[in-house]
Amino acid sequence: MSAHLMCMDIGTSGVAPPDFKTQAEIADIIKVPERTLEDWRLNHVGSPYMKLGRHVRYDLAEVFAWAREQRHA
Repeated sequence: MSAHLMCMDIGTSGVAPPDFKTQAEIADIIKVPERTLEDWRLNHVGSPYMKLGRHVRYDLAEVFAWAREQRHA
């Protein structure tokens, strides 16, 4: 883990550090093709994501929060 993420220790802030996942991991977790995640990013309609350099990462808590917002009665 990098030094700047280590300072986000649960003991110092009382908040768990983000659980960053790759596109492949998120696709597996929410059971959609990776291509769907790519399309959502291009169309600005999917789960929040971040670019760390050229790498796309998703914070698992944000993905779950976004998924809950998609619920229909």
